[in-house]
Amino acid sequence: MGHDEMHERFDREIEAMGVRIKDADALKVRDDVFDEVTLVALYKLVHKKLISVIGGPISTGKEANVFYGERDKRGIAIKIYRIQTANFKAMTEYLAGDRRFASIRGSRKGIVFAWTKKEYSNLARAHEVGIPVPEPLAFDRNILLMEFLGREEVPYPQLRNAEVADYGVTYGEILGYIERLYQEARLVHADLSEYNILYYEKPYVIDMGQAVTLDHPRASAFLIRDIRNINRYFSRYCDVQDEQEIIGAVTGSRGRER
Repeated sequence: MGHDEMHERFDREIEAMGVRIKDADALKVRDDVFDEVTLVALYKLVHKKLISVIGGPISTGKEANVFYGERDKRGIAIKIYRIQTANFKAMTEYLAGDRRFASIRGSRKGIVFAWTKKEYSNLARAHEVGIPVPEPLAFDRNILLMEFLGREEVPYPQLRNAEVADYGVTYGEILGYIERLYQEARLVHADLSEYNILYYEKPYVIDMGQAVTLDHPRASAFLIRDIRNINRYFSRYCDVQDEQEIIGAVTGSRGRER
């Protein structure tokens, strides 16, 4: 079966299951995104009645594309990890030191599926301790469904593009998230920056596929990098705290010999 035939059959079947494809043109970017594996995963999620509308792309990247969707009129984000272009080497390094996924070996597909599950699990841990992240809803193979952070199908802006009411307050909130992520969720984000924080009235943390547990051999290095990134960005707008003091507060080693 040719690619086009496959897509046409997929569209017919999805629509027969009652899913509206809202933005057919947006799905034309499909060839490298909606490969056979992805179509099967999408089909499974639709079959479980987890997706009722598939809309246009919210963001496109080398690692993943995110589409707007709906489930029973509630906005969802449909994140599809790209099997062909994913950064296989980087993913393997992040997974290797993570006890939850240390046994993962093998194919590009296997790594991407593990990564999807890992992002689901990291978001769930962060959400459970009350950090503002998109609530994860379900995953299948290389697709992750989560709460859509936005209004009227428009996602909240990245921090770097947002109108922030008070940078000092927002900076404090983000440091609080880093601390709670570390102390309560036992995770380090490992890619925190003005690109992976959305802002609407408060900051929201996104993109947690690479977040690592505290026993990961590079957890401390990643924590320092996250803090440096946040300090670098906020130092343009407000006073920032000393890096060592933040590390002490986050890891609970304040005042002890380091």
